[in-house]
Amino acid sequence: MIKNERKCLTLIENDCIIMLQIKTKGGGQLLTQERYQEILQLVESKGAVTVAELVEEIGTSESTIRRDLSSLHLMGKLKKVHGGATALTQEYISDEYDVNTKSGICVEEKTAIARYAASTIQEEDFVYIDAGTSTQILVDYITCKKATYVTNGIVHAKKLIAKGMKTYLVGGLVKPVTEAIIGAEGVNSIQKYNFTKAFMGTNGVHVDSGFTTVDAEEALMKKAAMEHSYMSYVLADHTKFDKVTAVTFAPIEKACIITDALVNDKYKQATLIKEVAIV
Repeated sequence: MIKNERKCLTLIENDCIIMLQIKTKGGGQLLTQERYQEILQLVESKGAVTVAELVEEIGTSESTIRRDLSSLHLMGKLKKVHGGATALTQEYISDEYDVNTKSGICVEEKTAIARYAASTIQEEDFVYIDAGTSTQILVDYITCKKATYVTNGIVHAKKLIAKGMKTYLVGGLVKPVTEAIIGAEGVNSIQKYNFTKAFMGTNGVHVDSGFTTVDAEEALMKKAAMEHSYMSYVLADHTKFDKVTAVTFAPIEKACIITDALVNDKYKQATLIKEVAIV
């Protein structure tokens, strides 16, 4: 019997009627659209998903998922990458501007963030200050002279010394683009300290990829500082969110984010967020 594009095969066995519905091509297309919807919902909620995750969540074959991702990519619904897909809101960054260029970006936002961050420093704190333009502005607002400061930023160290702060400069290789000290010697130097607070810069913030930077050696410095700090703060203006760069130096839950504006409430579920007003 053929009715409503379904074939119903009736079998009588032990006085029981078993209806086996076999979907035709029309039904298959409907299932494809349902898969597309599920895939897009997962990508949107997570930002990035792997083929393996989609296979497990949706319950279909790997080859089918790969075909679906290719189709959705061509439709402009997501971005297909090796081993999975990312949401279109996620931006991948492969390089970075020099210090002079970055210093002129989001100045008001960075200033508001830096002012609040500086206010959290208390007497007797042992503070690590990461290299970067946001943390450089932070130094301008530091007033607590009884705290001790360690930094891998050359300009940061000069400013701290000029303000009469007790300052340690980490040793190692100088990276000209960011004027930061990096390398194995720098990591070894940081590992002997136990900070009460660490103030970090970042190139990107993402729920799944965490805090990222473009340089592997710089990432090792950041990772070591956060691992040796009781409390870590990442200073990130609104332009840093939903961006991913080459190397993750910490998962998102490992630091409190100080920002001027939160682009998506999903970040509040991932870690502690402090939004500050631009004065």
